[in-house]
Amino acid sequence: MTIFAFRVRGLLALAAASFLVGVALGSPASAVGQDPLDPPLPLHIAALFDRPESEWGPGHRGVDLWADQGDEVGAPGDGVVTFAGVIAGRGVIVVLHPSGLRSTLEPVMASVRLGESVSRGQPVGTLELTGSHCAPRACLHWGVRRGDEYLDPLDVLRGFGPIRLLPLRK
Repeated sequence: MTIFAFRVRGLLALAAASFLVGVALGSPASAVGQDPLDPPLPLHIAALFDRPESEWGPGHRGVDLWADQGDEVGAPGDGVVTFAGVIAGRGVIVVLHPSGLRSTLEPVMASVRLGESVSRGQPVGTLELTGSHCAPRACLHWGVRRGDEYLDPLDVLRGFGPIRLLPLRK
């Protein structure tokens, strides 16, 4: 097995463990007080959320999801497109959800326009390679904000409520 395979396995194990710990501690959507969202692409996690210690500090203000260039990106939830354009050479889409949460998706070539209403899962664009955090592979960066606060997108997923730990059966 190559070093790359070990690193990928380790990252996947870390992602699964982090997600399960977050769910066990009660951090899903119901706990953060908003309507839950769906991932814009299948949850093939390339990089996890890393909350910065300060407003301008280093961190990763979203999750990166592995995908292929040209894959269709869906709206994480119902909302209105508040931005669909290019920032720093990459396509960006921002969806404002009824709860006040904002989802940002990049790098995406938008198929929606500013002010357009979108429904959960509706295609909003296609994934681009240019501007990918995961170059030379493509991945989608999905960020979620409430006001000026960045949230872990995995904490606002629909269908992931608190888990119960059951006793081991002997």
